[in-house]
Amino acid sequence: MRFCKPVCVSLLALLCSMLLPINMAAAELRIEVTKGVDDAVRVAVVPFAHKNRGRLPLDVTEVIDFDLTLSGRFETLPTSQMLSLPNDSSEVFSRDWRLVKVEYLVLGYLESRGDKVQLHFELYNVFKQSVEVRHVIEGNRDELRDMAHYVSDIVYEQLTGIQGAFSTQIMYVTASGDVNVQEYRLNIADADGQRVRTILSSNEPILSASWAPDGKKVAYVSFERDRRPAIYIKDLVSGARQQITDYPGLNSAPAFSPDGKQLAMVLSKDGSPDIYVLDLASRKLRRITRHYGIDTEPAWTPDGKSIVFTSDRGGKPQIYLMPLDNLKIERLTFEGDYNAKASMLADGSGLIMVHRREGVFHIALLDLNRGRLRVLTETSLDESPSIAPNGSMLIYATQKRGEGILAAVSVDGGVKFDLPSSEGNVREPAWSPIKRKVFTPIEG
Repeated sequence: MRFCKPVCVSLLALLCSMLLPINMAAAELRIEVTKGVDDAVRVAVVPFAHKNRGRLPLDVTEVIDFDLTLSGRFETLPTSQMLSLPNDSSEVFSRDWRLVKVEYLVLGYLESRGDKVQLHFELYNVFKQSVEVRHVIEGNRDELRDMAHYVSDIVYEQLTGIQGAFSTQIMYVTASGDVNVQEYRLNIADADGQRVRTILSSNEPILSASWAPDGKKVAYVSFERDRRPAIYIKDLVSGARQQITDYPGLNSAPAFSPDGKQLAMVLSKDGSPDIYVLDLASRKLRRITRHYGIDTEPAWTPDGKSIVFTSDRGGKPQIYLMPLDNLKIERLTFEGDYNAKASMLADGSGLIMVHRREGVFHIALLDLNRGRLRVLTETSLDESPSIAPNGSMLIYATQKRGEGILAAVSVDGGVKFDLPSSEGNVREPAWSPIKRKVFTPIEG
């Protein structure tokens, strides 16, 4: 959402509804890789065999191949070009794979054991003729996609040194209907756009959804009660939800602290919009900014000791840092006349933000150590950046051919892909903080 001074709650609701797209429905997100690294690693994901009779409900080979291709850092070999189809490293003839210039093989097989399925897989180095990783994991038949994402994460980490994020999820908002009567939906999908589920639907706008650090709860803003904004927390496990605020004026931009015990937010109950921190256990509310300007969009630093936020106290929207122990404010951004919606990288080395350059909104990275700002996106009207939990990618909302879509870019700018909805536009993405499912290897 663009940084603007609210006039009244009803006008704010109208502006929010205008910013959210029309004619949308909860549907799968298509993945379209638009840029990959030039020196992509050549990998062959060999079709996994099923050692038992009958077919499994999912082809894990397709999921793994798609994950690795999606990353933009790997070039996978089509099955039609494979000279052999080994399921175990003892069956590999390295000569066959060197001929097609493959560097690594992902191979394995599945065994059904009652209601359980065991997945055996290996990562094989063709040039060294050695096994880099060998694991056996077990799960239910309906967990095959999670098991495939697990394999992709292991392969990605082994070959890049960066933790994989294929097992994570993305939350986003859609809406459907005409301008006057819309249904808004808060959706969660796998990082590859699959398994979309709607966790909330409303006839009023849903905004600023954010994850709790354990991935089991989300906070968001809804206008469903008397068309006034209020902050809610929803438990994704039980389905229960709780209204957290109902103050006059603005109630917006909730953000969980890294330990999940506090919730930063924006309230205007005492005048101009300011940043507050709520202790979720005691319900004690602490006001941390006091200014006649607009202070908004709080985000926690990784250590939970400070908050970065957007403010126009200097005349134009810029990013500021406030330690919670002394509340001494430090301005972080100086380049450009608009910087907003910032979040800090996990190592504290940089800020991801919306940056306006020559009148166009892009996503940018500010190196806090060197003071250098780098624009990462080439699209326009870019907003709402959210960083993947491994710190290597970020997702954001943008426009393409007049359609609101989600897009992603690596922090180094080398990988880019789009995630348009199969049935319309999407907005306000939030990348989940942890993996959906973690499997403990039986062997390996």
